Amino acid sequence: MKTGFAFEDGAIVPVAAAERMDIVLYTTPDEYEKREVVERLAMDPYDLESALDADEISRVEFSGDCVSIIWKQPKNVSVGEQLRFDVGSIGLFLHQNRLIVIVSENAPSLTARQFKRCTSPVDVLLKLLEHTVRHYLGHLKVIKQITAELGAKITGTMENQYLLQMLVIGESLIYYVNAIEANSGVLGKLQTQMPRLRLTPDQIDKLHDIAVDNQQCARQARIYSDVVSGLMDARGTIVNNNMNVLLKNLTL
Repeated sequence: MKTGFAFEDGAIVPVAAAERMDIVLYTTPDEYEKREVVERLAMDPYDLESALDADEISRVEFSGDCVSIIWKQPKNVSVGEQLRFDVGSIGLFLHQNRLIVIVSENAPSLTARQFKRCTSPVDVLLKLLEHTVRHYLGHLKVIKQITAELGAKITGTMENQYLLQMLVIGESLIYYVNAIEANSGVLGKLQTQMPRLRLTPDQIDKLHDIAVDNQQCARQARIYSDVVSGLMDARGTIVNNNMNVLLKNLTL
């Protein structure tokens, strides 16, 4: 689905006319929209497919006055038999004062409150990067709460279901750490190439703040991953001990 936006009176508003679109958002583009991106917007087909590939690694490339960014963002939490936290990709392409956003799911809401002060495509680009970092931090906070609840349940149970959920969370944290650290590489390269982005002083400060927040997010994700990994064995031992106590009582 294709959606166009323009800047009007300090806000981002949807527009239908292609010549007025300062931002073009493609959400799960179909074959016709993919051809449009490649042919009319002169985008490399490889970059297009990378933006839609959940396993693609974060990167940034400069070509003339064009900037292509593949960025990792958290997906919405999947709720089934077990809670699962996954990551996906989003493509951000700055072409001649126009921002093209390509995503397969979790499309950003560009008319939300946090985008109201944006007056240029670069402002929106930085806000999207900042929004992703805050999204990761929000998920990490939830993971911490879930881990504490699971730990309390494991202490008094003899079943493996809570232990298996802890294992899934530990795996999710590994993916989060990899994605956030890969995003740090992108931010580092953007900081070294600021003259090519023609950033204003305020935008330079914003990019620096995003890089600092992302480093703190990566450090927090690593700590949570290490804690969950270290406690898995201990909590598995607790389950075994509970079972041994039950068998002992039954034997008596």
